[in-house]
Amino acid sequence: MKKYIILIPVYNDWRSVFRLIENIDSHINNETIDIVIVNDASTESFDNNQKQFSKINSVKIINLIKNGGHRKAIATGLKYCQENLDYDYIIPMDGDGEDRPEELKDFFNQVQEIQPEVITATRVKRSEGFLFKFLYSIHKIFTHLITGKLIKFGNYTCLSKNAVSKLLSDGSVWLSYSGSITKHFPQFSTIQSTRGNRYFGPSKMSIFALILHSLRISTVFRENIFIRVVIVILFFGLLSYYSSLYFLIPSLAGWVFLFFIICLALDDNIKKLNNCLNNIKSLSNIYSR
Repeated sequence: MKKYIILIPVYNDWRSVFRLIENIDSHINNETIDIVIVNDASTESFDNNQKQFSKINSVKIINLIKNGGHRKAIATGLKYCQENLDYDYIIPMDGDGEDRPEELKDFFNQVQEIQPEVITATRVKRSEGFLFKFLYSIHKIFTHLITGKLIKFGNYTCLSKNAVSKLLSDGSVWLSYSGSITKHFPQFSTIQSTRGNRYFGPSKMSIFALILHSLRISTVFRENIFIRVVIVILFFGLLSYYSSLYFLIPSLAGWVFLFFIICLALDDNIKKLNNCLNNIKSLSNIYSR
């Protein structure tokens, strides 16, 4: 019997997280499931009444000192689990309901059948409005063009113990979770996933956050980007020399873009990743069978 950890980052969305855990409890059968919540320095408290679940084995919370965002919370959770817990697979999962517990069985089935290192949940249907869907499509196309990688998944994945070790071998997972998986695993198994509706409140992904998300993924592959963007800069530089100075505008934009990539690349830092457990304030065991 495989042992699974479901890793859930949360910031001030406790109602959603505990609704999610209840739904997970109702959608699993004989699997051994431990829940690890990474509390990303939430400023709101949660109902500390004793929780009861029928199938989940345990629920613990890693309380962080400083907020770093979902990607760093997941990386910290992976690091903690690798060094302190016993498991066969880890499933990072957003805590707002958009990653559907109904699809966990698809992960479990693939593990039972072929035991892959990595399984990703490929989005085949999204629940957001038209504008966000359009912008998200632009993000995927841009990332594909600039990096040569088509990335159609987010945090909702299933990682073997060996896969976790590979992800933690360099700092790219500190920069971008999905980018790091694509970097380390050119081939992986997939399941089809429908983006669920949030349990409470609107989506917290703003357009600005989506742009940063896209740039961070791209930065993981900055060597590819550098070559492609420099070729574009040289092309428009030649056009400006032989044709019109107006072509200096896209050439200058290319240099600005590279500057942003260099700045974001500072987060691809193995030292920060290795020291991330220093950001843990406390551990809370809130349920155990």
